[in-house]
Amino acid sequence: GLELSHCVGTNSLGPTVPWRSGGPCKMKRVRTVFKPEQLERLEQEFLKQQYMVGTERVDLAATLHLTETQVKVWFQNRRIKWRKQSMEQKAAKLSQFGVIQPASADSTDSKDHEEDPVDVEL
Repeated sequence: GLELSHCVGTNSLGPTVPWRSGGPCKMKRVRTVFKPEQLERLEQEFLKQQYMVGTERVDLAATLHLTETQVKVWFQNRRIKWRKQSMEQKAAKLSQFGVIQPASADSTDSKDHEEDPVDVEL
């Protein structure tokens, strides 16, 4: 669901001040808090396959009482976390052998930029 963003109310010192400058109060998405059972099931599915699409995503969302968008965004964010962990493990192994990875390697890898973190859960 959506919730109004925090706006400072009218007081004796002046008019209402918007939560963010540049306009009236905007709708702010509420961060989804997953139940432990939902997270466990999502992690199990992620171990099987890193991409959940189509009817599989619809079915999983219905089973977990989540929206399809929540499941989609969870998988997007989980893939990003997985890639970061993989890169950290790779860097740790290379540093064990005295191999230093160039700093620009992270910025040139196109796979790292396929998906940006998304925090638009409903």
